[in-house]
Amino acid sequence: MTPFYEIAVGIVLVVGSIFSLIATIGLLRLKDVYMRMHAGSKAGTLGSGLMLIALAVHAGEVDVLTRALAGVVFFLLTAPVAAHLLAKAAYQAGYQPCSDTHIDEMADEPK
Repeated sequence: MTPFYEIAVGIVLVVGSIFSLIATIGLLRLKDVYMRMHAGSKAGTLGSGLMLIALAVHAGEVDVLTRALAGVVFFLLTAPVAAHLLAKAAYQAGYQPCSDTHIDEMADEPK
């Protein structure tokens, strides 16, 4: 592996871990379940996807590359859907958005 690839893998790993750290901080610091879910699903998906891509480039093998890309696609397809369904279930269970939420579009919908 050339030094260029090693540096690129290192940069992608660091950026992915920064996004994962941001997701973790968001889970700890944000006010309600909806904001926390947004931080966890968006930044967590991006961070784990970047780290899987770095793994695929570092391994340099076709089977590892295909599995890593399948993992990234799986994350991108399932995380937003899961976050949406969890948010809808939390709202129907009675968890109200915090006072910083200015528009509540689900308030008028029938349950």
